[in-house]
Amino acid sequence: ENASRKMEGTMLQNNQDYAADLHIYAAHAHTAAAAAHHRGDHETAEELSVKAQEFSMKAAERTEEIARRTPEPLRV
Repeated sequence: ENASRKMEGTMLQNNQDYAADLHIYAAHAHTAAAAAHHRGDHETAEELSVKAQEFSMKAAERTEEIARRTPEPLRV
């Protein structure tokens, strides 16, 4: 039983880490898109904006999934 709980905790932490990474990737892509736009490279800015949106959506989905799976007493 303890091994099962430990494994669930590890899986939750891995999912949280992955969601956090996706949020960071989105932030970096948004920053890079803004820099490209500032340079006048609108094609690259558009591509990076699309990528940032993809990361943001995946991060939001993963975060919502984690929230659904987390027992209410553990939610902060």
